[in-house]
Amino acid sequence: MQSIVVVGAAGYTGGELIRMLIAHPRVIQGAYRLVCMSSSHEGQPVTVAHPDLLGMCDLVFTNTLPDDPAVVFLCLGHGKSAPWIQYRALPDACVVIDLSHDHRLDPSWTYGLPERNRDAIASSTRIANPGCFATCIELALLPLSLHAMLPASIHTTAITGSTGAGQAPSDTTHYSWRAHNLSVYKAFDHQHLPEIEHTIGRRPILVPMRGPFTRGILATSVLECTTSEDDLRELYHATYVTHPFTHVAHDLPDVKRVVNTNHCQIGLQHSDGQLLVVSVIDNLVKGASGQAIQNMNLALHFQETEGLLLKSTAY
Repeated sequence: MQSIVVVGAAGYTGGELIRMLIAHPRVIQGAYRLVCMSSSHEGQPVTVAHPDLLGMCDLVFTNTLPDDPAVVFLCLGHGKSAPWIQYRALPDACVVIDLSHDHRLDPSWTYGLPERNRDAIASSTRIANPGCFATCIELALLPLSLHAMLPASIHTTAITGSTGAGQAPSDTTHYSWRAHNLSVYKAFDHQHLPEIEHTIGRRPILVPMRGPFTRGILATSVLECTTSEDDLRELYHATYVTHPFTHVAHDLPDVKRVVNTNHCQIGLQHSDGQLLVVSVIDNLVKGASGQAIQNMNLALHFQETEGLLLKSTAY
């Protein structure tokens, strides 16, 4: 039996992968076994790091890569995935999905945005999972990019939950500072901007913000556009009609609609030659681990939605 391996399984994205993979039909039916790697928790039950899984799995962390990996998810910190691969001989047929930024601009890796690169992902074994802000903003603007309708100037504000900063505690993730608070960070110079520019051909003027909540991203993009709202809505529907996780809302969506799901919702509003595009995702699911499983499904030629039929927390 081949293995699906989660490297860095004790962190936020690793934990999300475990939660979804233990319910994935291919794992439940025994076609693959799940291996959870962690150097800091080696030998400990997975439930030590992820106590919400108590009673749902009896997995134990290991720091040994199995001999038969079919899929390896890299949930390591930025700058750590490339060295990890360099010093390990992975089979060419093994699908490697890197959730860090190490390979997102590497031409030898496929950029894992299914709505843009579905066919390429399906024939690739080296997939760079997009960043969370990048996913939310790219999906908002991709239909316009595909039809050469993006102006030179795009103004985007994006608010993210505290889990976007990772599991390690810091001053700006401390509850007493983050709660009932908003702050701007990395304005004009966020690390996801190069991959956004590479994907849609434009670099938005991006103002990221820290929000007083744990999960989710809401991005608002404003740009000049003379096309009518009805025609724009038709264009967006046509772009995403075959993609199961990206949807055009009838209004301007809110974050709760997509939290705990692999869905992206996009809303449009047009006024006096200005277009507002609002997009929402869960930063840990569609912005990270859920999209990684979506990429695995495509690369292994499974149904794209397998293991990803998740319910939002709407109330």
